[in-house]
Amino acid sequence: MDRSEDEILAGELAALGAVAGGGGRLTGRAAKPMKKNVHEIELVIPVPFDDAVKRAADVLGGAGRAVEPAQIEPGGDRKTIRVVAGGGVGGMNPVVVTALVTRDRENSTAVRFRAAAKEGLIKQRAGEKTAVRLAALLSG
Repeated sequence: MDRSEDEILAGELAALGAVAGGGGRLTGRAAKPMKKNVHEIELVIPVPFDDAVKRAADVLGGAGRAVEPAQIEPGGDRKTIRVVAGGGVGGMNPVVVTALVTRDRENSTAVRFRAAAKEGLIKQRAGEKTAVRLAALLSG
């Protein structure tokens, strides 16, 4: 079952609230209507599709823990990888990062990163900063 970014982020924030001694359920409910900082980056990397999928999985896997993909296209031309990474000050703000890896040409692959994080009173732009950081790691 696929969960939306909002559901994943609310659950992650609820878990943080429970660990910090606060009310986990209340934190999760309060997080749902909060605005999201979302940033998308599209890249074309000069790597064959299968190598690009492995590289994207390695980069995202090093940044966070895997969660179920938003959507996996049938066939072998698209793969979706999704993780929850830490962003913001001290890496404490959960960021849902989704990479859609698509076969482009024989020796190049398109990758679209989407990173989303909830924003509180202090704008940290955790989604934007995480997307930029991971895209740089993938293309570097």
